[in-house]
Amino acid sequence: MIAAPKIWPQPGGAPVSCREKLKTLAANHAELAQVMQDAFEDAVLMGVDEAAMRAILAEMVDTLSS
Repeated sequence: MIAAPKIWPQPGGAPVSCREKLKTLAANHAELAQVMQDAFEDAVLMGVDEAAMRAILAEMVDTLSS
């Protein structure tokens, strides 16, 4: 799995520095990475094309709202 970013940039470019926020961001990153990996593996095992599943996951990220 990919490691969490060392720097989590804020909108102005300055890094998030609060330890509690950094812990939460790292935990969220690890959890999301595992869920995405599990979903990807399940899809491939069920016959979904790898490239198609990657595109589906990327589209999910692209359509996130804030």
